[in-house]
Amino acid sequence: MAEATFPTSLTYLRPATAKDEDLVARFQPVFDRIAEGNLERERKRTFPFEQVQWLKDADFALLRVPNEFGGWGASLEQTYYLLALLAEADPNVAHVWRNHLAFVEDRLNAKPSSANDRWLQRFRDREFVGGGWTEANNGTYATIKTTVTREGDRYKVNGAKFYATGSLYADWLDVIGKGEDGSLVTTLVSRDQPGVVLNDDWPGFGQCTTASGSATYRDAIVHQGDVFPASERVVYQGHFYQTALLAVLTGITRAILRDGIAALKTRGRNYPQGLDPVPALDPQLLQVIGEVSVRVFSTEAALRRAAHSLDLIAAAQAAGDVELRDKRALAGEVAVSQAQLTIIDGVLYAATHIFNALGASATSQETALDRHWRNARTLASHNPVAYKARILGDYLVNGKSPVSSIDRLSRGGQGN
Repeated sequence: MAEATFPTSLTYLRPATAKDEDLVARFQPVFDRIAEGNLERERKRTFPFEQVQWLKDADFALLRVPNEFGGWGASLEQTYYLLALLAEADPNVAHVWRNHLAFVEDRLNAKPSSANDRWLQRFRDREFVGGGWTEANNGTYATIKTTVTREGDRYKVNGAKFYATGSLYADWLDVIGKGEDGSLVTTLVSRDQPGVVLNDDWPGFGQCTTASGSATYRDAIVHQGDVFPASERVVYQGHFYQTALLAVLTGITRAILRDGIAALKTRGRNYPQGLDPVPALDPQLLQVIGEVSVRVFSTEAALRRAAHSLDLIAAAQAAGDVELRDKRALAGEVAVSQAQLTIIDGVLYAATHIFNALGASATSQETALDRHWRNARTLASHNPVAYKARILGDYLVNGKSPVSSIDRLSRGGQGN
């Protein structure tokens, strides 16, 4: 695959310098600690405040920040691989990081300025960003009612949001609204003010501790340097959000295989139709495990391919080569859509068919193996996978662009 090379003056982006083994050595022990309490948190719907803080303390938020600016210098491919490892430990915790990592990526793509320098310092200070884009009450980007009005040297935000993922863990909330001229702007709202009310009212049957509920803003104050035209957000933003979901789904697939193997090893008896009285020696049950392992392989491969396509877009954007960037963005759209189809099919297959290798005891609420399907099904419902194969086919056969005419801000967005 082509390497990403670009100048160092147009944005904060730099070529990746991190090594896979160093990143895993630093973060895998934290992931392992997080995994220890995952089952109990799932059963009791306990919010992982402590676990999110462990990652903040380990500077997980600085994965993509170049060494020059105090970060780890990871590529997007490396970042998503680590996010998948975190999701294997706890997919709720991994999903919490989606909006923060996306905003970091946006600031790295921005032109150097004093305001953006302050944001890099906030990242180094371990300040965390949650989401606030999707309108409450079935609002869309075309009918957005959240407003951003200027008052002197500051702004006020008024509106209501849903799918505010990660908000309860956040210091800042990334909120999109309509400016006074009708254009869309994104604002970074400090959570710690009277005008912000966050509600734990997420009703989904999966991803239950991601703080994906509602948020209201009543004259919430935003300062200069924390307001950005939405049109200037990173061009591969939709790709980024979608691939983050795919990383979490990939991690869930890994967890299904892990738990399936453990359950088969401890299964004490087999059915009369079995080919061996010891379940762990039954060729047909072993075949199920092998088939699930293939889904892990395919999801990991698809995730890496999609993530690498984003590294190439980032390199072209940083170099200021708009023509190459747009060409790579089209290729990235195809790669991410193909990965979405591959990964969703793989994780849902694995979450269902793993039970074919196990006995009725595998349905126990104590083991909560159903959590893998519930979490995967919830994440897979975020974006319209039903349309993706048709759109890809139309592009491959007829050359019709797979990029919707809908504003790019809504593509791969934060809920729906």
